[in-house]
Amino acid sequence: MPWVEEHERGGTRVRRYFRWAPGARRDMSILVLLGLAIVGYSGTSATSTGGGTGKLPRPGSTAVYPVKFPGWDKKPAPRPKPTVSYPIRWER
Repeated sequence: MPWVEEHERGGTRVRRYFRWAPGARRDMSILVLLGLAIVGYSGTSATSTGGGTGKLPRPGSTAVYPVKFPGWDKKPAPRPKPTVSYPIRWER
């Protein structure tokens, strides 16, 4: 997989770039797929060190139903009132 050095092509300067060798992309994709298969297979080991079914216990729910919110039965909150005693004229 060679580096193509900086050169001029038709009066235009071409920067240094990396060029794959013929067939290298196919070889690399096969290598990547093989690596993924090995990693995927290694996660499904058939050997077990402990007894049992292999399932971990799930935590129980701590929620209390029906859900109550503080102040649910109280009257609605008072609406805000203006803080000034004089009228504010918005029109000009």
